[in-house]
Amino acid sequence: MKLATLRQGGRDGTLVVVSGDLTRCQAVPDIARTLQAALDDWDVCAPRLRDVATRIEAGAARHAAPFDAAACHAPLPRAYQWADGSAYVNHVELVRRARNAGMPASFYTDPLMYQGGSDGFIGPRDPIVARVAWGIDFEAEVAVITGDVPMGTPAREAARHIRLLMLVNDVSLRHLIPDELAKGFGFFQSKPASSFSPVAVTPDELGDAWRDAKVHRPLVVHLQNTLFGQPDAGQDMTFDFGQLIAHAAKTRSLAAGTIVGSGTVSNKQGGLRSSKVEHGGVGYGCLAEVRTYETIEQGEPATPFLGDGDRVRIEMFDAAGHSIFGAIENTVQALADAGGSAST
Repeated sequence: MKLATLRQGGRDGTLVVVSGDLTRCQAVPDIARTLQAALDDWDVCAPRLRDVATRIEAGAARHAAPFDAAACHAPLPRAYQWADGSAYVNHVELVRRARNAGMPASFYTDPLMYQGGSDGFIGPRDPIVARVAWGIDFEAEVAVITGDVPMGTPAREAARHIRLLMLVNDVSLRHLIPDELAKGFGFFQSKPASSFSPVAVTPDELGDAWRDAKVHRPLVVHLQNTLFGQPDAGQDMTFDFGQLIAHAAKTRSLAAGTIVGSGTVSNKQGGLRSSKVEHGGVGYGCLAEVRTYETIEQGEPATPFLGDGDRVRIEMFDAAGHSIFGAIENTVQALADAGGSAST
């Protein structure tokens, strides 16, 4: 089952059931007006939503309409909680190596996680609005939406609380991060609103690609119109989604509608040349990662962060080449800096 939220009917939008090929949809106000309402009463709503999905696939839905990803909010336009992990320890290793910092042993057994702003997300086709001087970066990730998760739920049981999966561009302002972390109190200004895929899907939509609480498909990233990365989301994932959810629920219960992210998808590779897609590598899920390779091998980064008008596209395809979640496609809309310029 695939679900989306259209930009109509108020700030939380209108829930629609979407066809498997992402071409048709139907609003379901008689079942749930919003995705959050469906999550709040999932055991009752989910079977009814599946019935609608079945009718759409059979061509028997009387009120089905064309589906337009550009008309979508994030599946949850706002959420009770957004917690982003760093499940791909390879990414953390590279970033720390670039600044000559060691890896604490605990990083391999205890996930890193931050609590992001969830009072409003940007849509899958919305601009990233920020100053170029802040070091604008994208981060291509997978995320899950949970039902209610009791405090202390162990990792072996946590994955059964996953209701939906989606993709996320966890926007980072890299030049603001060092000063924030130096205060010892975590991210805030350096983590603006994130962008999510147009569609959220139930785990069964992924078939054999969903196993061990991981998504075993490449996450395809284009910068401008050039392939930048296609790392496999199921490979080198040190902490699966069950472990991430259990970590978040260690000292608190999680409410239905909690979003938990994987962190930047990152695969172990060789050096700078061999990791690039044009040389047979899988590339990268963010600009910071290629910049770390450049720093390690060349002494300083050469690849710039995003500038005004730069566009990033994040998408995942099934084995037959069909888009699973639809595409995130964000373009930078640069704010003027102190000198009045929006360019680098």
